[in-house]
Amino acid sequence: MPVSINAATRDEGRPPAVTPEPSAHRGVQSVERVLDLLELMADSGGEIGLSQLAAESGLPMPTIHRLIGTLVRRGYARQLPSRRYALGPRLVPLGENAGRALGAWARPHLAQLVEELGETANMAMLDGDMVVYVAQVPSRHSMRMFTEVGRRVHLHCTGVGKAVLAQLPGDDARSLLGRSDLPAQTPRTITDLDTLLAELELVRSRGYAVDDGEQEIGVCCFAVPVPDAPTPTAISISAPDTRLSTSSAEHVVPVMCRIATVLADEFSHATPR
Repeated sequence: MPVSINAATRDEGRPPAVTPEPSAHRGVQSVERVLDLLELMADSGGEIGLSQLAAESGLPMPTIHRLIGTLVRRGYARQLPSRRYALGPRLVPLGENAGRALGAWARPHLAQLVEELGETANMAMLDGDMVVYVAQVPSRHSMRMFTEVGRRVHLHCTGVGKAVLAQLPGDDARSLLGRSDLPAQTPRTITDLDTLLAELELVRSRGYAVDDGEQEIGVCCFAVPVPDAPTPTAISISAPDTRLSTSSAEHVVPVMCRIATVLADEFSHATPR
């Protein structure tokens, strides 16, 4: 273990005291607690009460008051008239800058997907009880799919949503889906929870998800998970169903899995262990 020498003790002529330095494998407790509170607020739809924070974080109420007070003073949280707490405005530029940086990093890999498969490629991440698109490279076809980066969509009716859900333990996936009424976007949308959970088992077993007109009629989408990302992440390709269909899996999925593996490897090198 790395050690530091206590200089005062050394000057007195006694054997030097050794103080363990913080391990790179341990987090700073106060920072981890603050991040836990912010994530709990985000997972609860952006606002939460103190009693729920205490119940879900396991922290004593005085600690929560102290941490939340600091977040409010710095603008990373705000107190509502209802006395509940919500995410604060200072998080907005952080998220925008992080999104731009993540998109810039992912785009060359998505461009490789477009080069090999010819269709629009996206990367998306779990965001509360929805999924958010963080990067896109469009197809060169004149008729192509376009999704605005930053757009949040439902989990149950999109390829990326199902690929993200399939990375979660079954109980966690059920809990997330239970927060939504599973609205029907098209007549093909799966709106029954048990049917959707069975679909997720299929996604886990075969390694990819399909949106066959479930989000938008006439559009087909394939998605694969990006393993070991800090937040559940997936990449996808989408196209009109005249060019892409469920029978395309044998051709497109191996290419997508290869790119997802490259992304996962880069994530692992960028994440402290």
